[in-house]
Amino acid sequence: MKVIDLTHTIKEGMPVFPGTEPPKLDAASTFEKDGFRETLLTMYSHTGTHMDAPAHVREDGITLDKFGADKFVGKAIVVDCSDLSEGDTIDISYINKYKGIIEDTEFVLFKTGWDRYWDTEKYYGKFPVISEEVADYLISSNKKGIGLDVISIEAIESEDLPMHHKVLKNNLVIIENLCNLDQIGSDLFTFCALPLKFINSDGASTRAVAILD
Repeated sequence: MKVIDLTHTIKEGMPVFPGTEPPKLDAASTFEKDGFRETLLTMYSHTGTHMDAPAHVREDGITLDKFGADKFVGKAIVVDCSDLSEGDTIDISYINKYKGIIEDTEFVLFKTGWDRYWDTEKYYGKFPVISEEVADYLISSNKKGIGLDVISIEAIESEDLPMHHKVLKNNLVIIENLCNLDQIGSDLFTFCALPLKFINSDGASTRAVAILD
């Protein structure tokens, strides 16, 4: 068994969605003063590699703490979209390349390669986003969720968030800011994306891993 970490490390000064405050990590207790270490961690619920709940954009949406833990684990496939350029769209042709195998998955993760721009201004730029047809496929095929190695499922300048609404109203979850998808390959694997469990969570930072047999 091989485990690949798909999670960015939370740290001060890390990339966050524009308008969001970056996390703060303060030493609450120290060895010198208290004999042990403890950190006061202050951050928004959509910091770093994180999961969006339906409640993120919908007043009637379910929160992450209301899902069973099995919602966050399942068979997955990485769809390679790394040939796309800035501002391009992930269309249904990328799904069709995996016909046969993709039907057996519960999560579809899109590898754009954009995580290589983490910690740079370009990370906030015109990254590839999924098309409405792709979203409709994911919904109609009863997937548990969708993951991407970019900061949002749709263009960063989007104000009405139509793709979030479309996907989340159907109780899929969205995992954003994944990394290391290039280490997985094209075979099925077990995906685990376990969000921090707190009450009424509209989203939560998530430790995501791929488990390869």
